[in-house]
Amino acid sequence: MQPDSSPSLNTLLITMEPDPPSGLSSTVDYSALEPAAKVANGGGYVSEHRGRFPYDAARSPEQEQKIDAFRQLLERHRGDRQVVILQDFPDPDALSSAWTYKLIAQKYEIQCDIVYAGTLSHQENIALVKLTGLPLQRWTVQSLKTKDLSLYKGCVFIDNQGTTSQLFTSMQQAGVPIAVVIDHHSMQDDMKAEFIDIRPHTRATATILTQYLQSGLLKLDNNLTEHVKCATSLMHGLRSDTNRLMQAQEEDFLAAAYLSRFYDAQLLNAVLQSSRSKQVMDVIERSLKNRTVHNNFSIAGVGYLRYDDRDAIPQAADFLVTEENVHTAVVYGIVHDEDEELEVVVGSLRTNKLTLDPDEFIKEAFGQDAQGRFFGGGRLQAGGFEIPMGFLSGFTENSDYAKMKWSVHDAQVKQKLLRLVNPEQNYPKGVN
Repeated sequence: MQPDSSPSLNTLLITMEPDPPSGLSSTVDYSALEPAAKVANGGGYVSEHRGRFPYDAARSPEQEQKIDAFRQLLERHRGDRQVVILQDFPDPDALSSAWTYKLIAQKYEIQCDIVYAGTLSHQENIALVKLTGLPLQRWTVQSLKTKDLSLYKGCVFIDNQGTTSQLFTSMQQAGVPIAVVIDHHSMQDDMKAEFIDIRPHTRATATILTQYLQSGLLKLDNNLTEHVKCATSLMHGLRSDTNRLMQAQEEDFLAAAYLSRFYDAQLLNAVLQSSRSKQVMDVIERSLKNRTVHNNFSIAGVGYLRYDDRDAIPQAADFLVTEENVHTAVVYGIVHDEDEELEVVVGSLRTNKLTLDPDEFIKEAFGQDAQGRFFGGGRLQAGGFEIPMGFLSGFTENSDYAKMKWSVHDAQVKQKLLRLVNPEQNYPKGVN
């Protein structure tokens, strides 16, 4: 466990005016700070930090109102049981943020079950859950048939808005009301929830949840192992969604500075040092072999993958985007779920081009389904898509048919991408 003080950050002193600027929160108890901490003002005035954490985030009046509304919601649901729903393939940002929500809710005697319907296949996600003991349950659509969903007085969506979870429809059918939506992705649908905090310009949902902690909704304690492990997972989530803080904004750095007082650096390093599986390496090899480059876009289809290896696709995209003269990489494949007998075209986009909006690019490339839901979306420098194969889904032992099915889907995905990457040369306007 990391000691209470962090030399690189907790000794940081920030020059402050005698009175804090308007909008700066003064409600947080940071009594653990060194009482003698003082700062020198440019005019020679010396003031003390009166119980304030020197790098607390400045919150606007709107953010203060949002936190107050969240506090009131938790109070209204005191004693309830809620289900926290993550995307089918939860990442560190989702996992850590959901755990933080659960700990905050416990202060209001709200019992939460954190669930997902897909799988954990990225080695860092598996290591995070195992090493921290993160309380996570896998619910398949089939297993829901044996569960009494009437126990839950509300469902909570963290780092997603229901569009990337198979559990969303089941919750609607069971009549479980949506209590909370907290996310940093762009608005996906017109969700009706009791409390919504969606911030598309915030880099990580972990930053939002850390700001809740900074506001005093839960006081982390270095002596509580669960708090230290949760803070470690939050630091990992924040680091992951800001590309190791290289894309971080001021609020992310302030959140990281706050978490530096509580997280376990050795534990985080153990998570980050987890090894890639042979299956992941094979997919990366396939992406290298099959890639084609057009106008600095690297596009690669990797064929069929097992459901458990689905997270190899974004890792392959992470690798391809590092190639010289490539600013954007798109990797995709057909993911087969043997349990559900379903097949889905899954793809990931990674880009270093600041003027390319992954959310806009993917939505324009692949469009919407019959219900008006987009097949994918994105955030800064990253995005993903999932396209159900419908009637063509299903396993076949006929290898020739499997190859033919892949060639059709491979050509279709490439066609939709190349219309945006190089429209005039490859697909003239008006040609379908």
